[in-house]
Amino acid sequence: MADLAVTVDGLGKRYRISHQGDPYGRLTESMWAALRAPFDLVRRRPRETAEWIWALQGVSFGIERGQIVGVIGRNGAGKSTLLKVLSRITEPTAGSALLSGRVGSLLEVGTGFHPELTGRENVFLSGAVLGMRRSEIVRRFDEIVDFAGIEQFLDTPVKRYSSGMQVRLGFAVAAHLAPEILFVDEVLAVGDAEFQAKCLGRLEEIGASGRTVIFVSHSMPAMLRLCSRGILLEKGQVIADGPTNEVVRVYLETDLGRTNERRWATLDTAPGDAVAKLVAVRAVPPGGGSSEEIDIRQPVDVEVEYLSLLPGSLRPFVNLHFFNDEGVCLFITSDSANREWAKSPRSRQTVRSRVRIPGNFLAEGRVIVTAAVSSMNPTVVHAIERDAIAFQVVDRSAGDGVRGEWVGDLPGVVRPMLDWTIEATPVP
Repeated sequence: MADLAVTVDGLGKRYRISHQGDPYGRLTESMWAALRAPFDLVRRRPRETAEWIWALQGVSFGIERGQIVGVIGRNGAGKSTLLKVLSRITEPTAGSALLSGRVGSLLEVGTGFHPELTGRENVFLSGAVLGMRRSEIVRRFDEIVDFAGIEQFLDTPVKRYSSGMQVRLGFAVAAHLAPEILFVDEVLAVGDAEFQAKCLGRLEEIGASGRTVIFVSHSMPAMLRLCSRGILLEKGQVIADGPTNEVVRVYLETDLGRTNERRWATLDTAPGDAVAKLVAVRAVPPGGGSSEEIDIRQPVDVEVEYLSLLPGSLRPFVNLHFFNDEGVCLFITSDSANREWAKSPRSRQTVRSRVRIPGNFLAEGRVIVTAAVSSMNPTVVHAIERDAIAFQVVDRSAGDGVRGEWVGDLPGVVRPMLDWTIEATPVP
């Protein structure tokens, strides 16, 4: 039998959701209720109903020691609930989960930190919770502080840290105190781009060292880079489990993650900060409209709409990262390439930036776009949505495209139609 670090058998978690009846009625009803209140032996309360929902149901899998496994799924699929149950934060309603080894968790910003203690004190506290000896923590202390980049605030109470500082310290502690099993939720989205790159590199090192990692993220490129295996959840159930590229393909080719337009209805739900908030990201084929399939011969526009709120002296720019479904970055582009816009001052306004990708450039297959709004000097990411949209490039050319009359696979991440000049000299 395989050496399993995590064994999950029929795991289920049920929550009770209460719905309070409408406490408001007609004016006459309210007046009569007030008059008879002194005579009521039992105070009447708004009617309350309840329903039960399964956040997880019948989840079963085993994870071998040393595997890095990615858990994906749309919001509400049960990913975070699964990690909370495995971390013993939440009790399961049904089934069991057996963990073999010391566990470290990074599930939410500041989880496990005491707000009144300093960063230094919380490092030792977190290490003790993980079962580390003081000598082990002391030996790795400088590495942790250096990785987190908070040396200046080490003796400041954690309650005064920003969410980004808490994430950096929390990840540094969890990743350097050598737990045998590490759970990482989508908290890395809070950090800046440089720190995210450090985190992904550290997770690769952890995996190479033979420790077990379960990693939850909405970033398909990060999943494909880090994980040898993927688990896809939908409505609390496992609907795909296997090699990461195959599971990601299932996710992207179904309605679970297939969309060529993303729009946020309110500022509260939109990604962003006080400087900029995303409003919409969309792929627009020739002639407008909406299509999830783009003919390889036709251009496609990608448009980002955002609110510029309080730019001050900052000049926010749109950045787009294009990936294929194997996690390979095809290219990056920014509206700072428009020199006139690059020099323009910013104000409180709605901005729509659109870039045109020419036909016969992208290879056929799924294209996944990450959208961000950031400023430079210094670099600050104001808003980012990983895997914001996805669309399929289809090569239906009948001899008039790059493939010509060839019907087999054509490798490569791009497929440009290039100009060729041929000279033929007769031989006597």
